[in-house]
Amino acid sequence: MKNHKIYTTSFASVYPHYVSKVKRKGQSKTDLNRIICWLTGYSQTQLNNQIKKGTNFETFFKDAPKMHPSRRLIKGVVCGIRIENIKEKTMREIRYLDKLVDELSKGKAMEKILRKPSS
Repeated sequence: MKNHKIYTTSFASVYPHYVSKVKRKGQSKTDLNRIICWLTGYSQTQLNNQIKKGTNFETFFKDAPKMHPSRRLIKGVVCGIRIENIKEKTMREIRYLDKLVDELSKGKAMEKILRKPSS
């Protein structure tokens, strides 16, 4: 799976689709950016720079400052594939992001999306 086309696709080319999806469902771009930054450890400025540079998905995740350790709590099916069964690291990271975008667009509470323990 190492040569999958998504790896060489620029994050910037897919990002507008994420924005469109969440906005269409009544959610905000700010919340989208929040979940991307939570997952990857990028600051908002760093995220903007990655988008401007046209960084591909493989590099976007490889260069992420600090992937959130709680991302392993993200479970479920994306594109017909169970995330927790994906062996290839980069594809699993991409699918984690896809799942978070899906949860945001469905109106799931931000605390649950960010895998925060309930108080």
